[in-house]
Amino acid sequence: MSEFRTEVDSMGEVLVPARAYYSAQTQRAVENFPISGWNLPVALIRAMGRVKLACAVVNHDLGKLTKTGKNPLNEQQVQALCAACQEIIDGKMDDQFPVDVFQTGSGTSSNMNINEVISNRAIEILGGDRLDKIKPIHPNDHVNMGQSTNDTFPTAIHVAAAYEIHTRLIPQLERLHAAFADKAKAWDKIIKIGRTHLMDATPLRLGQEFGGFARQIALSIERAKQAAKAVYELPVGGTAVGSGINTHPEFGNRVSIALAKQTSIPFVEAVDHFEANAQRDGLVESHGQIKTIAMTLFNIANNIRWLGSGPRCGFFEVILPDRQPGSSIMPGKVNPVMCESLMQLTARVIGNDATMTLSGATGGNFQLNIMMPVMGHAILESIQLLSNGTSAFIEFCMDGLEANQAACEASVEQSLSMVTSLNPYIGYEKAAKLTKEAFASGKTIRELCIEQNILDHELLAKALDPFSMTEPQG
Repeated sequence: MSEFRTEVDSMGEVLVPARAYYSAQTQRAVENFPISGWNLPVALIRAMGRVKLACAVVNHDLGKLTKTGKNPLNEQQVQALCAACQEIIDGKMDDQFPVDVFQTGSGTSSNMNINEVISNRAIEILGGDRLDKIKPIHPNDHVNMGQSTNDTFPTAIHVAAAYEIHTRLIPQLERLHAAFADKAKAWDKIIKIGRTHLMDATPLRLGQEFGGFARQIALSIERAKQAAKAVYELPVGGTAVGSGINTHPEFGNRVSIALAKQTSIPFVEAVDHFEANAQRDGLVESHGQIKTIAMTLFNIANNIRWLGSGPRCGFFEVILPDRQPGSSIMPGKVNPVMCESLMQLTARVIGNDATMTLSGATGGNFQLNIMMPVMGHAILESIQLLSNGTSAFIEFCMDGLEANQAACEASVEQSLSMVTSLNPYIGYEKAAKLTKEAFASGKTIRELCIEQNILDHELLAKALDPFSMTEPQG
C-alpha cells in the first residue's frame, strides 16, 4: 500500500496518510497549522464524540437521518454512525486527531476532523471501504446534520469542562479536604506560635491552622461546583449564527437532554442562542473559579513549605516526607518538592486565566468567538493540572506529613506576643514596655512578670496559659 492516498474536498485533491481515518479537510489543517505540536486535549475529543452521538440519536429520533435529506440512511447505517461516535468516547480513536490547537478560531478544522473520522469508521464498521470517494455516510450531510462548528464546538468544550470538573477535580479536592480535616483533628492539642507579617504572634493550635486549610479546600469544592455550573448551558441548536438555520426547532433541547443523560450532569439548552454562539462568558467565569482554586492551593502549599523549613535552622513544625535527594552538591539535603510542584502548576493555571480573559473579551465579535480552541485547551489543561497535582500532593505529601510537636511548643514560651493576654490586667502601654524589656534582656514574659511581681502566681499562670490563648475568653 502507498504511504498516502488521494482525497478530494471542495478545494480539490490532497494527499492523506493512507491508514488515517480522517480525510482532506483534516489534512489541510495539519499542513496549515504546524504551530505548537499541541493537539486538542483528549477530554475535548471525547466530549466531541459525546456531542456527535447525541446529535445522531436526536436526528434519528426526529426522522431527519432516515427520512429526509439527499441520501437518507438506513437503520444499520445509523447504528454504525453511533458506534463510531462511541469508539471516540471510549478513547479508541485518540490518535486520529492531529490538528494543532492554534488553528481556525471556531474549531472548524477539528469539527471536520471528527466528522471525517466518524464517517470513515462507520463505513468500515458496516464492512465497506472507507477509502471510497463516494461516502454512503457523509461527514457533512449525515455526521454534521443540524450542526455548525459554531454551536457544537463550544458545546463540546462546555461538556468536557463540566465532565472533567465533576469526575476529576471535585473528587481530588474532596480527598484533600478529608486529609486536612484528619490532620486538624489529630493535631488539635499541639500548641504553636502564630505568625502575622512573618513576625511572632499569639499562640494557636496546629490543628486550628490545618483546620483553616481544610476550610479553604471546602470553599474550593464549592467554587469547583460553581465552575461546572457556569458551563451547563449548551449552545447546540444555534448552528451558524444562533438562528438555528438548517435544524429542527427541538434539536437543541433534545441534544442537551441527551448529553445530560450521557454524563449525569444537568446540561440545558442555552436560554439565548445568539449569546451562546457569540460569547464565551461562561467559560471565562468557569475558569475564574478554577483560578481561585489554584490560588488557594498555591497559598496552602507555600505555607506547608514554610512550616516544614529546616530541619535545624527553620521552623520545622511539620515534617515533610522525604521524596528524593534535594541537591547535587549538598549531601543529604531534602527539599519540599511536592509543595514546589503544586506551586508551579498553579502558577500555570493562573497564567491560563489571562488567556481565557483575553480570549473572551476580544475574541467574541458579532455572532462568533474566534478564540475557542485555545480556550478549550487552557481550561482543560488547568483542570487536569489541578486534578493531577492535588492527587500527587495528597499521596506524596499529605499522607506522610507529621507534626513536630516539640518544635511547635518550643517557641511558644519564648514569644514576646505572650504579653497580649496580659492586656486586660495591666493595659496596653505597660504590656508594650514589658515586651521591650523582655526582648532587650533575653528573658521571657513570664520570667519578667515573676521577677517584678506583675500579677500573683495563680492569676499569672491563668493569664499566660498558652492553651487558653487559642480560644476566646469570656
